[in-house]
Amino acid sequence: MITNFGLPLDAPATADAPDDEPLREPRMIAGVCDGIRVVSLYAPNGRTVDSIFYKAKLAWFRRLQQWLVDTRRPDEALVVGGDLNVAPVDADVWDPARCHGGTHVSAPERKAFADLCAWGLTDAYRKLHAEGDRYSWWDYRAGMFHKNYGMRIDHLLVTRPIAERVVWADIDREARKGKPIPSDHAPVIVDLDQPGQAIDVGWEGADARIAARRKK
Repeated sequence: MITNFGLPLDAPATADAPDDEPLREPRMIAGVCDGIRVVSLYAPNGRTVDSIFYKAKLAWFRRLQQWLVDTRRPDEALVVGGDLNVAPVDADVWDPARCHGGTHVSAPERKAFADLCAWGLTDAYRKLHAEGDRYSWWDYRAGMFHKNYGMRIDHLLVTRPIAERVVWADIDREARKGKPIPSDHAPVIVDLDQPGQAIDVGWEGADARIAARRKK
């Protein structure tokens, strides 16, 4: 098992705002499961563009990129996934015009995501789903989930040996309806080699209801 990119986890220098020191937080863990190295990540949020938190987020992504370059290979069985807090392209946000200028969609964040893919990772969900309006995160406020005003910021990135084994992928919208209080994120799921147990992920039939709510 590997944590914190293989480095000791130092205590935060201050207790006020820990996400300005993401390399001092437990945001990465990796282990091998059935021959596949799975890297679980929780990227910093960034808060506001050009803030100390945003700069720390970009530094964290640079450290992730360097760890891949130094220790991993694009031809190994590797999954890099989690809440990456980046919507890679405009199709991954409900309203590009309103989202531009904020975190998760800024050019430097999107470049950091693109650099991961350029190293040798494939977006497993996008491999099978080209359609828009499919998101993994919605704000709790203002009925954002019910109107499908969201972002696709949770990802499973895989190397070629795993990409070739992906037979199914989806985002479990139904999980966002959990009780009593659901997460504001929905799980991203992939099946390798053969389809797993069938589940209703909630997108089929939802489009008409979403369109009606947007008109109100």
